[in-house]
Amino acid sequence: MVLLSKRPGWTFSGIDWRLAARLLRACALSLGVAAAVSGPRPAQADAQADEYRVKAAFLYKFGSYIEWPSGSFARADSPVAIGVMGADALADELVQIVAGRNVNGRPVRVRKLRPGDPIAGLHVLFVGRDSGRLAEILAAAKGRALLTVTESEEALELGSMINFVVVEDKVRFDIAPPPSESSNLKISARLLGVARKVVSKSS
Repeated sequence: MVLLSKRPGWTFSGIDWRLAARLLRACALSLGVAAAVSGPRPAQADAQADEYRVKAAFLYKFGSYIEWPSGSFARADSPVAIGVMGADALADELVQIVAGRNVNGRPVRVRKLRPGDPIAGLHVLFVGRDSGRLAEILAAAKGRALLTVTESEEALELGSMINFVVVEDKVRFDIAPPPSESSNLKISARLLGVARKVVSKSS
């Protein structure tokens, strides 16, 4: 895996870009802002809840910057299906965020998954750090027109396309676009442009 670019750190309030602006309008969340306005709650639980909210908001917005092949949808109004495995709290946040919203004119459906559940029919799959079988899950997703998103240190090496990282209490993400010859799913250059880093993935 080869590092293609690495950008300096950024915060949600500092990005002069439409993706971030829409994200802020949609959920008005960042770890720093939430911590500043929250009342007295257990710090660890508070930080984790805020982290899940931000990740869920990003997960929803990622879909607007992905191009799936036409065969990925049965009809023009078929929903974008997002599966969440190993992170039920994030799935609950995501359900609230997508309610009444769409991705490129399509409704959004969220499915909670357990390891071993089928991933057929999904367009986005988030695999939380508590899923337990990351390598196996990513191997099953390989070659599908399926955006895989994770939050584990070794995930990009194992085949994930987007991996969340938390640096200085800010949620960021790294991207490893799939090799063009092995996937017909395309990640917008606009999304690549705000990743913390972009790496090339071996075929």
